[in-house]
Amino acid sequence: MQIAQNSVVSFHYTLTNNEGEVLDSSEGRDPLTYLHGAGNIIPGLEKELEGRQSGENLKVTVEPAEGYGETQPGLMQEVPRDAFQGVDDIQPGMQFQAQTQGGPLMVTVTQVEGDTVTVDGNHPLAGQTLNFDVEIAEVREASEEEAEHGHVHGEGDQEQEH
Repeated sequence: MQIAQNSVVSFHYTLTNNEGEVLDSSEGRDPLTYLHGAGNIIPGLEKELEGRQSGENLKVTVEPAEGYGETQPGLMQEVPRDAFQGVDDIQPGMQFQAQTQGGPLMVTVTQVEGDTVTVDGNHPLAGQTLNFDVEIAEVREASEEEAEHGHVHGEGDQEQEH
């Protein structure tokens, strides 16, 4: 069966950046399973999987616009240290959920200088070209309920966590 709208697809992957550094992998874990056409994975990868079949291996390069987007400078800002009440030791790499006008936003601390903390609300992979090495494990038709709900259900019709 070919991957098409409302196919349930399971695949193994290794994700690397342009420097060859492994960013994520399903190695040693169950394959990633998603409902094709429901926007559950990044657009550039979903587009390249369209029409493929179980057992196929492929390499996919996804540019930022089709991945996690370009880096948006407006999502980087300096905030006073006292905005982090209850956190004594703020270090670069720490993540916090910030309350913004648009709702909650995950931010990553990029710099701490005196009483000023610089945070970045971009996705950690924004602005990066992503290289996927993919092995398609299984393709099946989605159940009516999966197609209606827009995501895959697990064994015994339990909804799968994402």
